[in-house]
Parts: sequence; C-alpha cells; structure tokens
Amino acid sequence: MEIAMSTGNLPPFGSFTRPLSSNFSGSLVQALGFVLAGGKCPALTPRSRICITKASFAVEDKVETKTALIRIGTRGSCNDTFRNHFSFLHFLSVDYLDSPLALAQAYETRDKLIKSHPELAEEGAIQIVIIKTTGDKILSQPLADIGGKGLFTKEIDEALLNSDIDIAVHSMKDVPTYLPDKTILPCNLQREDVRDAFICLTAASLADLPAGSVVGTASLRRKSQLLNRYPSLKVLENFRGNVQTRLKKLNEGVVQATLLALAGLKRLNMTENVTSVLSIDDMLPAVAQGAIGIACRSDDLKMIKYLASLNHEDTRLSISCERAFLEKLEGSCRTPIAGYACRDEDGNCIFRALVASPDGTRVLETFRKGPYAFEDMIKMGVDAGEELLSRAGPGFFNQ
Repeated sequence: MEIAMSTGNLPPFGSFTRPLSSNFSGSLVQALGFVLAGGKCPALTPRSRICITKASFAVEDKVETKTALIRIGTRGSCNDTFRNHFSFLHFLSVDYLDSPLALAQAYETRDKLIKSHPELAEEGAIQIVIIKTTGDKILSQPLADIGGKGLFTKEIDEALLNSDIDIAVHSMKDVPTYLPDKTILPCNLQREDVRDAFICLTAASLADLPAGSVVGTASLRRKSQLLNRYPSLKVLENFRGNVQTRLKKLNEGVVQATLLALAGLKRLNMTENVTSVLSIDDMLPAVAQGAIGIACRSDDLKMIKYLASLNHEDTRLSISCERAFLEKLEGSCRTPIAGYACRDEDGNCIFRALVASPDGTRVLETFRKGPYAFEDMIKMGVDAGEELLSRAGPGFFNQ
C-alpha cells in the first residue's frame, strides 16, 4: 500500500495554511478532529495535561503528471476506512497515519534537499511515497516476536530495489546492521538530541513515582535500565504505537508514565508534553537514536551526489562507531543494548555502551576514548563489543 504525494506547497506540521476546499463542511472537520490554523488542542479532562498534537499535511487530490526528480520513500499509511470514505479531502490528520514521525523526517529530508539544490524547489520535483511496513501493520506483538528491527525497513528496501522510489529515509535505530545488496546508506542528517524524555501526569521524575507505578515502553533497553535503577516500578511491555497513540494511552490512565525519544518529540513539535529529560547517566540511548539515515541504490550516481550534499560527517562517524558495536554483539530486539558515541571538548571520541538482562538485574557497562576518525571509531565499537561479549558469558544474549 503506497500513497504518493506532491510536496511542493505543504503547510507546516500542526496547522493549515491555505483555505479549506469547498468540499469541506464545518461539521465534518469537527467530526474528524482537525486542528485548524490558530486553533487549540481539544479540551482535555482535568487529570490530563498532555497535549496530543495533531500535526497535519496536505495531500493533493489531483494526479501528478510531472515525473518527480526524487521520490522519497518513508514508512506509514493512511487508515484504510478513512481514505476510502474521505479520499476527496485535501487534508489529513496524522492520527490517521501509522508513523507521523517518519513523515516528519521525510519532510526534513525534502527541505534540506531543496535548500541545497534550488532546482528541486519546483512544484512536483520531489514526491513523498508512503509505504506501509510490517512493523506498522502488527502492533499487538513485541517486535522481537515478529522479526525485529528489519520490520520497519523491509518493504521500503524492496521499493528502493524495485526503483519505485529513489531514496529511503529511515530512523537509524530501526536499520539492521546489514544492508540489502545493491543499496548503500551514504548520508546521515545532523543528529538530534539523543536523550529520552520522561512524560507523566502526576510526577516530576522517575524518582518521584510511587512504588508499583506502571511505566509503558516497548523498549527492552529502557525497561532494563529503568528496573535496574528503580526496581519498585513496573513496566507495561509492548507499549507500541505512534507518539500520539502512546500519549493517548497515558491520558486514559493505562500507564502512569512513559519514556519517549526526545528527538522524535522535537521533530513533531511536541516537546510541551515533556515532564523532564533523562540524562545520559540515567538512561543510555539506543544505538543511533536521534539520527536519520538516507539510503539509495549503489549504482545511482545522481542520488549519491544529492545525498552527499546533506551528509553530516560527525553524525555519520558516531553512528558508524555505535553500529560497529551493535554488529559485534549481533544485537537484536531481544537483548537490551545501548551505545552512544560523541565528540568531547578536546575533539576526541567518547563511546559509552552497555548490555543488560531484560529484568535489569544485570547491567554491564564499558567506556572508550580515542581519535574522532572513522577507523579508530570502528575499532572502539568492535573492541567494546568484544569486551562485553566476554564479560557477559555464554547464554547472556539468548535469554
């Protein structure tokens, strides 16, 4: 299932910038829950102070006749029932998308391409193709039970290899350490804040949560570090869905708190929901958290040239270090793994990493420092992985 959209004149997330079509009626707009320009979030109950922003985008209802210069593939899909019954609408709320964050990242890529290459600013020059992935289709089971990280990239990779799209935009933490044959990932956009955000209606921090409080997260990395530091808390696993869905569950009292990547909240302009930000010491991030990667076919010299202009080298190097660590561990969604490489004030690379048991009773950490250069950073990642493999012992990664 794919949706092709012209992206020449799209409004910013969270608002509408041009008049509604004459097909719209006020009651229909209200019924579908749209937030209009200058409007406010719908009223929440007294106990709810989380503002579930409805970011929005325009969908052209005319068939695009001009061949796009670049077709950007990203994950997600519109709700089938909504699209079938209201396909004439110009505007869709991203509540009807599986991954509004993925769409935001595709827009960020589009904007950077246009800024670097003025010829791409022409109407229809860039097209965004939304592809539903297996990871977006199956929300009732943990990722580890249905195949792991590749579930968010498989269909997009296939579209790339079939030349249905020209480039693929991924959250780097969703990308397996191996890439499909005939594809490369030559570009990382500048990394966003790597930290995790604590979101709660009743407490200012994790430390303030009463014993027995339930924290929702689908991440074993977050679960293990959380329980290691706060064993009196409980974790609701498989707390999946897009950001809006998770915040809705929080408002409904399904959980008392949740943890989300701060980078995603920033890209969705939803940081007003953050209660506090966890330090790296309190919650080491996932490998490649906050980073966007852009893939293309290895023989597509035109796309390689376009992407070279967007690449942020510091980010590419740090991600390479972290992924070398993950690859050495042969990490999967069944093993809590965290790793973060960054440049210190002296220009050196600092790499911190850990592995843990899912219940948080055992956490193994390590640290490396060395030159901020590709070969040195790859070596640091591999070396850290070898150390933790040795310390963990047989069976640790098969729990």
